[in-house]
Amino acid sequence: MSTDAREPKPKAGDSEKITINLGYVDLGHIDLLVQEGFYANRTDLIRTAIRNQIDRHGDALRQAVTRKSVDLGLRHYSREDLEAARDAGQMLHIRVLGLATIAQDVTPELARATIASVAVLGALHASSAVKAALADRMR
Repeated sequence: MSTDAREPKPKAGDSEKITINLGYVDLGHIDLLVQEGFYANRTDLIRTAIRNQIDRHGDALRQAVTRKSVDLGLRHYSREDLEAARDAGQMLHIRVLGLATIAQDVTPELARATIASVAVLGALHASSAVKAALADRMR
């Protein structure tokens, strides 16, 4: 079986579910590789294929992360963070490659008063009210 020792299997809260459409022949090939024991299941094969492509384009990705000045990984914005920005008269430009979270106790008004723009490559976790308040600032 193929396993990637560099990255543990994500837990339910550490990952985002996606849906893809595959042709029947591709799906059959995947099932055959699983049946032959190369992968534990379809998800294992797809996750491994995605990681291989990310590794393959690693230099380009690193350059893009640097060029776009994004935070890499997990970035959490608490109510206290946003209040401090507001009190300092600063507007935040959220740029994250990974997971950006805005605390559940952040009000839509505080979010609009302190967040100038949001660009997340990955996932943004925030209340639906905060997401709606920032909808015109998301890229």
